[in-house]
Amino acid sequence: MSVPTITRRLLPLAMAAFLLATFAGSTVAGTAVVAEPSATGSGEAASSASSPDGLVTRTNNKRRDRGLIVVREDPDLAAIARDRARVMAQNNVMSHTEPDGRNVFDRIRSAGITWYGAGEIIAWNGYSGQKASVKAVINAWMNSSGHRAIMLSSGYNYVGYGMAVSSSGKRYFAGVFAKEPDETGARAKLGSVSKTSVDTARTRVKINWSGKDPRLQVLTAGFGKFEIQRRRIGGDWQSWGTTTATSKAVTWSKDYDYEFRVRARDKRGNWGKWKVIRVNL
Repeated sequence: MSVPTITRRLLPLAMAAFLLATFAGSTVAGTAVVAEPSATGSGEAASSASSPDGLVTRTNNKRRDRGLIVVREDPDLAAIARDRARVMAQNNVMSHTEPDGRNVFDRIRSAGITWYGAGEIIAWNGYSGQKASVKAVINAWMNSSGHRAIMLSSGYNYVGYGMAVSSSGKRYFAGVFAKEPDETGARAKLGSVSKTSVDTARTRVKINWSGKDPRLQVLTAGFGKFEIQRRRIGGDWQSWGTTTATSKAVTWSKDYDYEFRVRARDKRGNWGKWKVIRVNL
C-alpha cells in the first residue's frame, strides 16, 4: 500500500527567521507525513501522551546503518514532544503550529534548554497496536526526504519522542531533534581486583577501573575525572576524592569486608552512575 505524504516547507523568509533565532545554520522547521490514513478507533483518551518504546531504538538503528553516531534521548525534549503530540491529538489536527500560534521552537525556548539548532518531525496513523504504529511511522519518515534528513542529520545529538491518541483513534507522533551541549554523564567501569596477604591481620588490595565519555554526534565534552569512595560493609561511604588514575592500592584489615565504588564526570560536569564492587577479605 502506498503511504500518502504531506510535506510542509517554510518560505525562505520564515526559515531565515528561525535560523536567526537559534544562531545556527542547522535549524530545520520540519516536515509532516501521514503514515497510514486508514484509521480504526482505539478508544484511548486524547489527553494520554507517552514516549513509546522503540522510536529512539529504531531511529538509532537507521543512523548506525549509515555510519552515524546515535542520538541520545533527552527527557526535556521528550516532554516537549509529548506535549506537541497531545495538542495535535486533542485538536485532531496534524500541524507544526499549535492553535495558540506556538511551535516547537517556542516550546524549546520556554523550557530553558540551551540549543544551537533543532528540527521537528510529526505524523499520525491509525494502527491500533503501538508496536505496528511505531514501525509504520518510522518507515514513513524514512521514505520522506525531509523527515529522513532530520532523522539522519549529522548536526543533532539529542532527541525526544512523544505520542498521543485522539478521540477518533488516530495516533499522533512528534519527534524533536536538537543540537545541545553535552548532558550525558561519563561512564565508569570496574575492572579486576587483586588481593595479596600482608600478614595474618591485613590484606593488600588493588582495584582497577576505567572510564570514558560516550561519543555524541556533535559537541562531545570529553572525559574529565573519577570520584572514588569506600566503606566497610554496613558503614558510611568515605571519600577518596577525585582522580584521573585508574587504580587504587590499599591495605585493609581482614576483620572486615569492604565495598568500593567509582563514578565518572565529563568536562562539562556531567556525572555518570556509581559502579560498586564488594571486596571480601
